[in-house]
Parts: sequence; C-alpha cells; structure tokens
Amino acid sequence: MKTFKWIIGVVSFTTVGVLIIVRPLPFLFYPGLPYSGLFARALYIFILSCFLCLLRICRGPTSADRIVAIDILGIMIVGLCAILSISTARTWYIDIGIAWALQSFISTLALSKYLEGKGFDE
Repeated sequence: MKTFKWIIGVVSFTTVGVLIIVRPLPFLFYPGLPYSGLFARALYIFILSCFLCLLRICRGPTSADRIVAIDILGIMIVGLCAILSISTARTWYIDIGIAWALQSFISTLALSKYLEGKGFDE
C-alpha cells in the first residue's frame, strides 16, 4: 500500500511539473506583458505549494506542525497576490496581500499562545 501511495505521488508531481513547463496560463495576463510565461509558471508553483501546505494542515502529526503550515500558507498567499498584481496590472491585489499578511501574523500569534495555555493578556 505504501508503494502504491509513492507511485501516485510521483505520477502526480510529474504531471504537475510537465503542466508547469508546457502549458502556462496566458489568459490571466494583460497583453504585452514581458515574461508572461515566467509569471504563469510561478503561479503554477505557488498553487502547487499552497495545496501541499493544505495537505500538511490536514494531516499534520501535531498542532505545532499545523500552525507552521498555516503561517507558510499565509506567506505564500501574499506572494501569490504579488505575482497576480504584477501580471494583471491591478494594484488592489497588493492591498489584499498586505491585509492577509497582517491577519496571518496575528492569527499565528494567537494560536501559539493558545497552544502554550496562556491567555491573550499575558
């Protein structure tokens, strides 16, 4: 059974790797953008990394692992907002990224205090 899971993992990572290299998403970007293929591939990589973080959040062995995965997911979403802002020439993605970073930082602090067993006023 473990070998079967490894085979499924290798096939899925190979498929996503080929998708990143061969088939970028041109419809997201405004016309005339230099390096649009680079931005499309970066977008694919961010989406794949977000799914891997979600997998770690669901299957994390301890709650500390889950908190770290949530923090990493917040950082990656800020990067995803930056890539989308550059590639679509819309600045409101940056505003979303800043708000998400602040919320992610505060939630990570709150969850870590909760795991330590301390109150929010300590």
